[in-house]
Amino acid sequence: MDSHIHTHQKQVVNRLARIEGHTRAVKQMVAEGRDCPEVLLQIAAIRKALDNTAKLILKDHLEHCLVHAVNEGEHGEFMGKLQAALNHYIR
Repeated sequence: MDSHIHTHQKQVVNRLARIEGHTRAVKQMVAEGRDCPEVLLQIAAIRKALDNTAKLILKDHLEHCLVHAVNEGEHGEFMGKLQAALNHYIR
């Protein structure tokens, strides 16, 4: 697996840290027996935050990795991997 830094890497890491904290808070809500609709609302907020983070990762991937793949003549492999990732993400 190759390692590289993207323009939005710091933002992605920060968002994931906030999501992690939010998830722990929802776990605590469940442990405390909080109202189900309230818990579901918080889970929906986490899902939305994850989706927005995924969009940022995809943006970076298209802006940086696609350009690199095209320049290196690897666009076919790039598109295959991207399609497989999107198929797993969008089910």
